[in-house]
Order: sequence, then C-alpha cells, then structure tokens
Amino acid sequence: MRPEILFPVFTPITSLKGVGPRIGGLIENAAGSRTIDLLWHLPNAIIDRKFSPKLLDAPAGVIATFTVRATKHEVPRHNRQPYKIYCENDDGALTLVFFHGQKDYLEKQLPPGEVRVVSGRVEHYHGQIQITHPDHITTIEESQDLPLLEPVYRLTTGLTPKPLSKAIAAALAHTPKLPEWIDSAFLKKNRWPSWNEAIRSAHAPSSTRSLEPSAPARQRLAYDELLANQLAIALLRRHIRQTTGRSITGNNQLRQKILSQLPFSLTESQTRALDEIIKNMSAETRMLRLLHGDVGSGKTVVAFLAMVNAVEAGGQASLMAPTEVLARQHLATIQTLAQSAGISCAALTGRTKGKARANLLADLKAGQISILVGTHAMFQSDVSFANLALTVIDEQHKFGVHQRLNLQAKGHGVDLLVMTATPIPRTLMMTSYGDMDVSRLTEKPAGRQLVNTVVLPIERFGDVIIAIKRGITSGGRVYWVCPLVDESRSVDLAAAEERFATLETYFGSRVGLVHGRLNEAKRDSTMSDFANGQLDILVATTVIEVGVDVPEATIMVIEQAERFGLAQLHQLRGRVGRSDKPSSCLLLYATPLTKTARARLNILRETDDGFQIAEEDLRLRGAGELLGTRQSGLPNFHLAELPIHGELLAAAEDDAKLILTQDEALEGQRGEALRTLLYLFERDAAISLLRSG
Repeated sequence: MRPEILFPVFTPITSLKGVGPRIGGLIENAAGSRTIDLLWHLPNAIIDRKFSPKLLDAPAGVIATFTVRATKHEVPRHNRQPYKIYCENDDGALTLVFFHGQKDYLEKQLPPGEVRVVSGRVEHYHGQIQITHPDHITTIEESQDLPLLEPVYRLTTGLTPKPLSKAIAAALAHTPKLPEWIDSAFLKKNRWPSWNEAIRSAHAPSSTRSLEPSAPARQRLAYDELLANQLAIALLRRHIRQTTGRSITGNNQLRQKILSQLPFSLTESQTRALDEIIKNMSAETRMLRLLHGDVGSGKTVVAFLAMVNAVEAGGQASLMAPTEVLARQHLATIQTLAQSAGISCAALTGRTKGKARANLLADLKAGQISILVGTHAMFQSDVSFANLALTVIDEQHKFGVHQRLNLQAKGHGVDLLVMTATPIPRTLMMTSYGDMDVSRLTEKPAGRQLVNTVVLPIERFGDVIIAIKRGITSGGRVYWVCPLVDESRSVDLAAAEERFATLETYFGSRVGLVHGRLNEAKRDSTMSDFANGQLDILVATTVIEVGVDVPEATIMVIEQAERFGLAQLHQLRGRVGRSDKPSSCLLLYATPLTKTARARLNILRETDDGFQIAEEDLRLRGAGELLGTRQSGLPNFHLAELPIHGELLAAAEDDAKLILTQDEALEGQRGEALRTLLYLFERDAAISLLRSG
C-alpha cells in the first residue's frame, strides 16, 4: 500500500486550490490528472523580466518591464478593432493593445492617471512602441512579487500559462518533505540538493543553465527516477533467480531432424544463442531471456528450435505475437518444419470462435497440441495447457517491465523468451531488460544482400516510377509503404488509396492495397497474390502488414520517410534483399526537411548495421519516441533523458545492486526511504516481490 506521506501528491489536480473541472481538464491534457503529474511537468524555458530599458530604446521582440502612467483608454467602435490603452513615462510613450478587451476589467486594471508596472513582449508598429496583451499589469506595491525569472511550461490547446503556473505552485505547496534515499557520501560528491529542494529548484530556474539536464537539481531528479527503475529491475531479477523452476532438457532428436530439413545452416551467433537458451532451460531456475538481433538475423528459427527443445522434454510451448497477421505468419513459417518432425501446431487469436475454439482448447488441455501460436488471447483464463514449459513472446518492445512483473504475480512458472523486432540500444537494455539474460544475434544468414538505400524528395516521383518499371521488368516486386499515424484517421487511409489509384494508372491491375480496415480474408488474399506473383506492387499503410516474407521483392518505397523512426525504416528495409537479386530502398520525403530528419535519413543511407542504427535513433529522438515507445512497454521516464543521463544510469544500476546486497528486504532506515522512492515513481509492483520473496 502506498505510504501515507505520499497521499498528497497522488490526489487529483482538481483538489488543488483554484483548479476547477474546466481548468483541470485543460491541465490534464498538458500534464496529467494528478498532483504528481504537475511536479513532473518541468519548465522547458524561462522568461527574463529583469530587462527594463528606456521606452525609446526598447528593441522589438524582447520581453521587457516598464513603469508607466495610463493617459487614455480608447474603446473600439467595432468588434474587429482592438482596445488600446495609451501610457507614458519620462522616457517615451507605450501603447497596450487588447483584442476582445473588456472595458470594465481594463479600467480597473489600469485606471487613467494611475501608475502601473507592465511586462510583456515589445512590438514596433507604425513607429509606436506597443505590447499586445501584456503578461503582467501590477501596482508598484504588487510588482515586488512579479517573477523576474519566470518558468515557461509546455502548453496544449486552450491552456494559458497563468492557471498552469498557479496549479504547479499549489502542487509544490502540497508536496511533503520526503526521507533521503540517496547515500549521503554520493549526494555530497555530486553536490546535489535534497529531493524537496531539487523539485522546487527545477520549477524555479535561476538561469537557462538551470534548465539543462546537467543542472544539479535536474540531475538529482533524473537519478532518483533511474534508481527507482533499476531497483525494481534488480528486485525482479533476484526474484526470478530465486524462483524454483524445472529443468527442461530435450534429447536433441527432433531438433536434429528439423536442422537437417533447413535449406541453410545456422550462423555462428544463431548456434551460440540457441546453446545459451538450451542451457538456460535445463537449469532448475526459471528462464527469463531476451533474444535480439538485426533485421533478418534469424530470430524466429532460434526461438522455434527452443520450443522444439521443450516438446522433446515432454512439454508444450507457446508463441505470442502482437497482432493476428504476425501470429498467422509465424504459424506458416514453423508449421511445415514442425510437421516434418511430427510436432502438432495450432493458432489461437481473437478471431478463433465457437466450436473451433472449443475444440482447440480441448486439444490443448489434453496435450494433443504441442506448439500454440497466437495473440494476447492466449492469456485468457479459460486457456489451459497440459504441460506448458516455454512461452516465446514476439512483442516488439510491448512486453515491458510492468508486464513481466504482472506475469510473475500471476504465478506463471514457465520459461520465458522475449524476441524484439530490432536491436535494443545499450542504455535501453539496462533500463528495460536489466532483469533478463540476453542473447544477441550479430550476423545475418548467408545470401542476404546489402540493400542500396536512396533518399529522394517526393518531387522526384517520376524517377521512382522509372526505377520501379525497371525492377519489375527484371522480375522483382515492390512494396510501397504509406505512413499511418493513427488507424482512426481517415486522412492517412485516403492518402494510401490515392497513391494506390495513382500507381494503378501506371501499372494497371498488378497493384494491390492492404490496410487495417480491410477484412481479414481480403487482406490475406491480397498479400497471397503479391507473394505468388499475381501482383507486382503492394501498397500498405502499416509496418506490420508488410510482414509477409517475399524473397522476390527487390524494391521498398517508403513515402514520407521522415515520419518514421530509424529503427522502423531499417525494419522495413529488411523486407527486401532476401534473395540473390540486387535490391533497393527508396526513402521519399516531403520538403522542407528538418535538420534532425535529414540526419536520420542520412544515417540509414550510410549504414546497414541495426545496432548502430538503434543507438543513433536513441541519440536523435530520445527514448520516448524510439520505435513509438511512448505507447509501449519501455519505461516512460518523466525526468531522466537517455542517453544524456547514461552515466547516471550506470551509477543507478550499481547502486541498486549494492542496496540489495546491504539490505535485501529494504527494512533499514534507507530501505524504508527506498520503498517510498519506488512508490513515488510507481515502480511499487516490485515491492510485492519483497513480500513474496
């Protein structure tokens, strides 16, 4: 249960003074619905109001503060005209401009003949000095409270700075003094403030340097968040190591039979990874392992052979994919090989209904199905295995630390192997998979071609058509990917349909279109037609729907490539170059291109190394945007910035290990403070492991 000391920061923002339902709704869109969300909503800039030049010397565009006397109010004759207040001092004249200004309110704010302190952005208009909608109008006495350095926060539509700043001030006033969880020597060495001082300082920056990730207050807060994350991971890892599993040891007969059927030999890294997994499964403790590697490095065959090992040992295995399309593709990939070894396979997805579902569940419970492939539907309560020994999860980062903690809480004692679509950067490996053993595939199977990558503006569409015609004439096939930001946005679908129609004018009926709104039968038949050569071009709206393996495909066109992440682009590029024919990836972008977007596309053009690409994607876009991870299982850091805080991450990792060595139950004075830290950053699922362990 959350400690009482934290109750004030987990209250709704509408409990704060001055935050009603309307303002609360606007603030929730920008920051969140709880007081803690306001604390994590740090400023990203500051306004310096100390600049107070003579009126005649005030440059346009700067924020400045003046002491002036109101001389005249000019009420507009028409609604389209602004309300103006003419002011002056010994240095010159100033006009204050208000659109839709209320006469009674403005006369009360700045009565004619009265002196006021005014602050806002200076404008030059027809030789006049003016400020439109001043930020502050105060009396001389009240100006003592005018913030000379004012934090600027990220806003959303309808929200203005004043109510957000007031709400954050109220949140800070409600923030309790928390016990210190950082070692005093480490705190002193880094010259960091206490947590309470740090959170207040972060919301009251004294200079632009105070906004930088290296500022002491921000470093301290980032370290706290990283320590909470790494401590949760360390607790999970320890719990797994202490969890009694069972030795899963196959006799290798079925594996050898399948290996003899493969049209290729395993690479050295595939063999090494498989050996690591088999050894891990044979141990008495439960396996929790990550299998990651470059696009096309052969993860699926390694995972399949691990499942065969479970079957050899008399158990069952399951393979869970994020979508039905991928689940059925996995089944198609492994079924032929499995049947050659006498292993029964089946698929269970959300679309498996009625009698077919009932029969499948009965066969599964009776042990007549050895390998089950499916989606999250496999986790439903009525799905029961006779003897589940291994679960493989192909989750593309969506099976995060929280999900693994929850899986532990449900008591699933099976071995677990998680596959990712692309390589994981080193820092994300520590924050997201530190509880897992890791197997890396560093080679690509023989026969994979290097894909020629070209970056082009969309204005060169005609050249792309010529290249496609040449590729098709040579016997190749073409993927054309249009970006899809949100499946509910018809504008994206319309763009794909428009591109499909345009390509039809060049290539006739040899063009197909797949998207999320097609029924399954139509989508499957279109992809099958493409795989069988009845279609030359497949237009698709999402990454996942191009998951079909078509060795004849030699050209990948990605439209508006700047809207994709580097790792996504690299994953798509891996769909071509799967035969001995030369292959190309054409990255089309809309002009003008931002500097960051151009840098991303150039990296993809310069290297085919997925590990390097993953690191660069993290550096350029940040952890939150990598592979669209804001909606995934990766940690949602509020204060830590990866890889900027990479050194802090390493220190937090070491600190977490040392903490559990010195106080494994977190029962001492610092241990109790660390429990508070876990609750503060909502990593408290790990605390249940202390109780159960």
